[in-house]
Amino acid sequence: MKSVTITLFPFLLVIVAICFSFCDATSDVLCIESERKALLKLSSWVEDGDCCKWLGVVCHNTTGHINQLHLAAPLSVPHFDASNNSTLRGKINSSLLELKHLSSLDLSNNNFRSNIPKFLGMLGSLTYLNLSHAQFQGGIPHNLGNLSKLQYLDLGGNDLKPRSLQWVSGLSSLQYLDLSDADLRKATDWLQVTFEHSSLLELHLSACSLEDDPFPISVNSTKSLVILDLSENNFSSVPMSIFFLHGLVSIDLSGNSLEGPIPDYFRNISFLEVLDLSRNSLNSSTPNSLFSLSHLQFLNLSSNEIDQDISEILLSLSRCCLDCLESLDMAHNHLFGHLIDQLGHFKNLAHLSLAGNNISGPIPLSIGELSSLKFFDVSENQLNGNFPLCFGQLESLETVNLGFNLLEGVVSETHFSNLTRLTTLEASQNRLRFEPKSSWIPPFQCRIIKLSQWHLGPKFPRWLKFQKNLSVLDISEAGISDILPTWLLNLSTQFEYVNLSCNQLTGGISYLHVREIVDLRSNRFTGPLPRVFPTLQHLILSNNSFSGPLFELVCNSLREGPMECLAIERNLLSGEIPDCWNHWRGLGYLNLEDNNLTGKIPPSLGRLNLLVLSLRNNGMFGELPSTLQLSTSLIMLDLSDNHFSGSVPAWIGDKLSKLEMLSLRSNNFNGHIPQKICQLQSLRILDLGDNNISGAIPKCFSNLSAMANKGNQKSYMFQWSSISTNNFFYLRAFLVMKGRQYVYSTTLGLVTSMCLSTNRLIGEIPKELGSLVELRSLNLSRNLLIGNIPDEIGNMKLESLDLSMNQLNGEIPSSFSNLNFLNCFNVSYNNLTGRIPTSTQLQSFENLSYMSNHLCGPPLSKDCSTNSTPTDVANNGSRSEGSNVYWLYVSIVIGFVMGFWGVVAPLFFIRSWRNAYYQKLDHVGRKLYMSWATPGR
Repeated sequence: MKSVTITLFPFLLVIVAICFSFCDATSDVLCIESERKALLKLSSWVEDGDCCKWLGVVCHNTTGHINQLHLAAPLSVPHFDASNNSTLRGKINSSLLELKHLSSLDLSNNNFRSNIPKFLGMLGSLTYLNLSHAQFQGGIPHNLGNLSKLQYLDLGGNDLKPRSLQWVSGLSSLQYLDLSDADLRKATDWLQVTFEHSSLLELHLSACSLEDDPFPISVNSTKSLVILDLSENNFSSVPMSIFFLHGLVSIDLSGNSLEGPIPDYFRNISFLEVLDLSRNSLNSSTPNSLFSLSHLQFLNLSSNEIDQDISEILLSLSRCCLDCLESLDMAHNHLFGHLIDQLGHFKNLAHLSLAGNNISGPIPLSIGELSSLKFFDVSENQLNGNFPLCFGQLESLETVNLGFNLLEGVVSETHFSNLTRLTTLEASQNRLRFEPKSSWIPPFQCRIIKLSQWHLGPKFPRWLKFQKNLSVLDISEAGISDILPTWLLNLSTQFEYVNLSCNQLTGGISYLHVREIVDLRSNRFTGPLPRVFPTLQHLILSNNSFSGPLFELVCNSLREGPMECLAIERNLLSGEIPDCWNHWRGLGYLNLEDNNLTGKIPPSLGRLNLLVLSLRNNGMFGELPSTLQLSTSLIMLDLSDNHFSGSVPAWIGDKLSKLEMLSLRSNNFNGHIPQKICQLQSLRILDLGDNNISGAIPKCFSNLSAMANKGNQKSYMFQWSSISTNNFFYLRAFLVMKGRQYVYSTTLGLVTSMCLSTNRLIGEIPKELGSLVELRSLNLSRNLLIGNIPDEIGNMKLESLDLSMNQLNGEIPSSFSNLNFLNCFNVSYNNLTGRIPTSTQLQSFENLSYMSNHLCGPPLSKDCSTNSTPTDVANNGSRSEGSNVYWLYVSIVIGFVMGFWGVVAPLFFIRSWRNAYYQKLDHVGRKLYMSWATPGR
């Protein structure tokens, strides 16, 4: 679209070229000495002699006067010297005034960092002035309005802040004006001055902070204006004055804040060929008046909120501009319906983008009739059916993107038979199978190939070997179970991005010849870590079987740019992390978890100022290095499941103020929880469980505002992008919740958790924890906590609460009946007493959640009678238990005494009882003896 709006004056470039040729053809004409001296004051040229032969200088072919200066950067260093680079700097010398015949001046793309000099308004012969992107600042001198012969003025791309544009009225010959990126908020006369200009043909006011005029004025719009660019401003509605510019051919209002339906008034501009309303908030459907524009060639309504059936739009366009429409872009709206056969009737259509909508149904076979089609993008829709064979007829096709649809079936070589100009093939996230013959040689030379989730295996696709221009390759999740061929990474092409993840590729890799991004995760690669290209920015080798030390990769890699992401988790790496990270500045993401690494954290690692550091589940030990406090940008620090020792450093709370996730779980940390941890106001996840930490729970935990205040739900993604691709992966966290360990990834932003379990914490649970109302999981189990459970805990929105295996007493607070979101609850193995509060949640848990207490009521079978609980039960139940034990022993003693003396006393005091007793015993004894002595009878 932009290319259409800036090519109204190609004759200017032709004139420049002709002048250059004349200059070369008349080498015998010498420049005038006074003008030569003026050039030397302006800057310095390496060569002496005839200044008409200096680079950028154009002289008249007969008089020798300098009439054109083209000093736009960059310039060749051998001919020009300006502070060791090719850009002009500082203030412009007034010696330019000596060039009285100068008609064209180009100082664009330089680095002046100063105001536009006022004396430029005295160069009365100028017809062309280009000061764009030259770091000019401040106001615009009004005497530029004296340049009555000026036809072309470009001041765009600077930091200009004019208060008025009245000076433009003096440029009576002006045809082209570009003030893009100037701040025109105070220049309230911009509309009147520009729209009423009698000779102006092309106007660019992009990104000028223009807004709706609260007091619109009547403007006598000129009929001369042909091209109008008001993109990247702050309009909420289309300025009505535009609709009086009946001669307009091109309108660009993209990147504003336009709301509501598209105005009907565009029908007044009957010669309109280019209309760009993209990146706004336009809704409703497209008005019928828009389809009365019979000359329309380029229509861009992408990135709006248009809700309409695509078939209606195509039918309407076929009635007004079937033979002239060349580009249609309605990507990222709310379009629905099916593509219709009339699509194939737009014979001149070269660009079609309908990506990011809800269009369903098959791709019509008539697509093969679009003989002019170069760009076709219908990605991110609900298209189904087969990949039409007719694509093979599109000989002009250069880019095709069918990604993220529901296409299925088999793709054959015929689909690509005539696509000799194809450079971009994107069709990822479909259910397509491609099984060409092993001898197939593609007719195209692609720069980008993305076929993720196609079935390309089990053998590695050999046809890729013939792609000599390949820069971006994504064949992840393609069902390939093969050895990675050596020819792939030895192709003559210079890879920018390679994604082979989630296959079953095997073998070792010695060198990765990729400039920016490599993703080889979730394969079966073995051997030592590969050497990498010096400019590589993202290296993802997760979930493989790479083994050996890190030393070669970290210490012996030549770096020519920052590595941003290094992910080698879930491999078989061993040895220590080397202490040579100083040349890895710029690294933001480092994940080495789930390996066999040992040793201490090296000091140089802490100086990287990482965003994410995970060393979870290794065999590392020692205290945390003090240099780690230099990583002030850390948002995630996971050192869990190691053997780190010492106290939890106070500088974590003092220096790492951006931390959102901190896990030191399952180590050997001791001492108290430092009070400065309470300064981490962004902290959402805190896990200090399974250590030897002692002391009390800090009351200042109430200052952890991210757990107390409702904030925006975050999506913890680490993104990376290049010129041709944009990817991301979700951060992962291992959290112990509900008594088990869970892995959170895509939903990590929804989690707020605090785990202090399995330590030696003492004292009472601080009531201040109750202010953390956004906390979802609280685990204080397996400590030495005493006292009552604070009532304030019942005011939280907990989903998981574990207070088991402590020494808590008293009753479960009645406020716990308000914990309506609980799905995990455990208070077992304490000294709790009384009735379990009645609620929907508390009665839904099993008895195990309450065992080894003195509780009663549902869900327990024990009833709570009014007198069943002694008054002293609340005091740990110790007096009640002591009384029961005491009376048990007393009963035993009394029973024994009564029984013993009840038998012995009569025998002792009454002789006749005593004689009868002994006679009876003697009789029984003789009978027993006789039965034993005569066993055979």
